[in-house]
Parts: sequence; C-alpha cells; structure tokens
Amino acid sequence: MSLNELRNKAYRNAVTHGFHDKELSNEHCLCLIISELMEAVEADRKGKHADRESFKSSYEDEEPHDDVNFKYCFEKYIKDTIPDELSDAVIRLLDLAGLRNISIDDFPKEAIYGASESCVGETFTESIYAISTLPIRYFYEYNYSFESQIGHMLLSIFGLAKHMNIDLIWHVEQKMRYNELRPKLNEKKILNYENNYFGNYMYYRPIMGWRSNNYI
Repeated sequence: MSLNELRNKAYRNAVTHGFHDKELSNEHCLCLIISELMEAVEADRKGKHADRESFKSSYEDEEPHDDVNFKYCFEKYIKDTIPDELSDAVIRLLDLAGLRNISIDDFPKEAIYGASESCVGETFTESIYAISTLPIRYFYEYNYSFESQIGHMLLSIFGLAKHMNIDLIWHVEQKMRYNELRPKLNEKKILNYENNYFGNYMYYRPIMGWRSNNYI
C-alpha cells in the first residue's frame, strides 16, 4: 500500500470516528503529532518493545482471525510499544496530509537510508527531539512549506524506524485496523473512577457527574 493510499485510509477513518467534526489549526494538529512522539519516548524509557513473533503465533498462525482475537493479541503484544507509538505519529501525519490535501510520494530507499544514517550516534530521545522540532526549524531556517515539513517529518520517522529495524509499514497497518475497531469519538463514555477518602469514608465516584449527599 502506498503512502497516499495509507493517507486516504487514515483520513477516512478519522472522519468516520468524528475527529474532524470541527476545524483545527495546523499548530493544533502538529502538537498532537508531537504528543505521540513523546509517548514513544516514554515507551523507550520503559523498554516497551513489540513482540511481533508472539503476535504472529497467537493471531496470524492461529484461528480465528476475527476482530475480537485481533484486538486481544494486538493489545497484548503490540499496543503502547515503541513501534506502536511511532505508528500513531505516522497515522496522525497521514491524516493531517489527507485533511490538507497534501500528496505524500513514497520515499526512495536512498532517502530512507539517509534519514536512518542521521540517527547514528543519537539516543532515541535525541532523534525524537530532532523530529519534533523539525517543523519550526525547517520553517525559520529554510523557509520550507508546510507540505514539505509534513513530508520531512514522515521521512525522519521512517528513517528512525529503519535505524531500529522496525517494519513501520506493518505496524501502521495493524494500528489502522485497531483504530477502525474503536468507537466513534462522540460515542465514547469515559468512566474514570478514583478512590476518595474523606475521614473514614471511602467511595468510588466518576470524575464527572457524581454528587455526594453528605460531604460536598
């Protein structure tokens, strides 16, 4: 699947799930992309690596190949790992490209190799810092267009993935399938509960919507 095909798929899924119900600025979207890159940093610090072999043996090599089993295996072996968080950043970039009608040509092997070589001698966090600051650096230092900034961010992430021997396209495709199984944005019901202690009284309450009849 080409990058433009992945772009179209990412954008369609975002629209279907209600992520473009209101207009957001490029700066807003870029900040969300950077937030995904920061989650990749946290995954690296925690040593969270994808177990693709276990995913393969548990899902790809076994029946059934239904959505329930896929979701279970993905969450157990892939979700919240370094490749998964890098995939999130790529998917948000592709979605933004779709939103702004930016064409993303497939990167030549030489370009990905060059981006990979730029990671040599850097820590993972340093490489992520370089990618995260790319838009503002490329704008002020080189006057690159927004379209070019998006393309170079994508290329840099693919270069980092190659440097780490991560099959990023495979991970992007799996995360897209996982995202398709998620509920729409306006259908999500957040039921966060927290323990609260007031004197000797302990109770659970939703963060929103709870009313105490004695203490508040």
